[in-house]
Amino acid sequence: MEIPMDSYAKLVFSQVENPNPFLCTALIRGYCLQGLVKESVFVYSEMRKKSVLPISFTFSALFKACGVVNDVDLGRQIHGQTILIGGFGFDLFVKNSLIEMYVKLGFLGCGRKVFDELPERDLISWTELIVGYVKAGDMESAGELFSELPKKDMVAWTAMVTGYAQNAKPREALEFFERMLNEGVETDEVTLVGVISACAQLGAAKYANWIRDIVENLGFSPTRCVVVGSALIDMYSKCGSVEDAYKAFKVMEEKNVFSYSSMIAGFAMHGYAYAALELFHEMVKIGIKPNKVTFIGVLTACSHSRMVEQGRQIFESMEEKFGISPGVDHYSCMVDLLGRAGCLEEALNLAETMPLEPNGGVWGALLGACRTYSNPDIAQIAANHLFELEPNAIGNYILLSNIYASAGQWNDVLMVRKMMREKGLRKNPGCSWLETKKGVIQEFFAGDMSHPRYGEMKQVLEDLLNRLKAIGYQPNMNSIAYDVSDEEKRRILITHSEKLALAFGLLDINADFPIRIMKNIRMCEDCHSFICGVSQITRRVIIVRDNLRFHHFHDGKCSCGNFW
Repeated sequence: MEIPMDSYAKLVFSQVENPNPFLCTALIRGYCLQGLVKESVFVYSEMRKKSVLPISFTFSALFKACGVVNDVDLGRQIHGQTILIGGFGFDLFVKNSLIEMYVKLGFLGCGRKVFDELPERDLISWTELIVGYVKAGDMESAGELFSELPKKDMVAWTAMVTGYAQNAKPREALEFFERMLNEGVETDEVTLVGVISACAQLGAAKYANWIRDIVENLGFSPTRCVVVGSALIDMYSKCGSVEDAYKAFKVMEEKNVFSYSSMIAGFAMHGYAYAALELFHEMVKIGIKPNKVTFIGVLTACSHSRMVEQGRQIFESMEEKFGISPGVDHYSCMVDLLGRAGCLEEALNLAETMPLEPNGGVWGALLGACRTYSNPDIAQIAANHLFELEPNAIGNYILLSNIYASAGQWNDVLMVRKMMREKGLRKNPGCSWLETKKGVIQEFFAGDMSHPRYGEMKQVLEDLLNRLKAIGYQPNMNSIAYDVSDEEKRRILITHSEKLALAFGLLDINADFPIRIMKNIRMCEDCHSFICGVSQITRRVIIVRDNLRFHHFHDGKCSCGNFW
């Protein structure tokens, strides 16, 4: 057990006339544990003045301290000391500590140079650098290192699995995990949480059920393992089955703040605000203190259901009752809550007076509310901030253009479109995917006509369009920000990725089962009203997850209440 420095330890040290390297290192390490880097460096300087040679543990403690206080300059000086004193060129313990420090401080090139100059390496050397590449999002370099690693243990495999999951490459994460299982490598909770995260990103029931069976077979059932149980709750929620998420939650013998927070967030993203609030009050009642993530879930639930007063009370209770200072994400939730309720002036005032610097989430929430309530004046204020914070985020320009178009301010529409052209901005290609009845993931890209069944899908969409027009549907031209003819806008709209996925789902998935569609970006207004109408005329349940929330369409209505 590590015991931090105290005055008694310093007093004992001061009584020693000629302290040896081990005693000096113990004092240095004690200071480092408390983050007192200056003091630890002072002890090191005194060692050198007294000609006491440092040992491996001396440098490893100092390198770790530099990493904790984010001081790369000091770290480089200490690195220089290892070279100046000599004798540490072949010391793997020191070199691994040095790689760890450079990686942690974001100087991956320096860490790689130390690694490349090592005469011999162990698993720690390889894994430290692999983790560094993973954190930097360079999975290609991480993969190359992993393939060169002579002996791959559980830590290295887990680094790759979680790395792919964290860098939005869920298929690669699952592929590595299957290879890991085939190699007979042991797995632990960390590995499984990474794989579960990858399954959540794909949003497919096939993978959700597959990993659940593996979890049970490996002895990590959510009944007994709270970490894995919490991850499964999140996964099922993101796969569109909040019912299965709640089942996983209910069977957990031990529940903590993470499991409650995951379930609250699950209810929130599906629009079940009352269930989220009830669970929040339950956890408080039984003595589990909510954390910052819990409050984001609860405030999101209030926002999606326009429960303004409940949201205000919960926001105020954060600091008053639970001693948690609201972060920028909590203020973003409050701006969103006020904006959704139509309190645009109050939302703007909160954004302008909040004690923290508002980020894109805050101004984006306000801009989205201005679209719903057609307020171009406040929209312009929010957009100006967004253009500074996120100059290349095309969605903000499109949203502002649509707000101007709805208000009939065509000169302003032209101005925004000109800005987009000058910046060379192009909309990210919409991508939607769904799971077929055979468990295969099918992907669809906006405007892509290369699918083998495109002819059938086109016919389905044309039939739906004619039936919808008969009950009053008209394509929303404002969903297309480009300056093209109305006919071209209609062609673009009918080939949006979620419409293509919907057409395929109607062809492939039995009428007794819901059609579950995942999308990489926000669903446009036209697709939302189109799918609403389709759910009415086909009597099908259609569930769409975009990058904001879940939309449950049934009998011509959506769970979001047409506000998202």
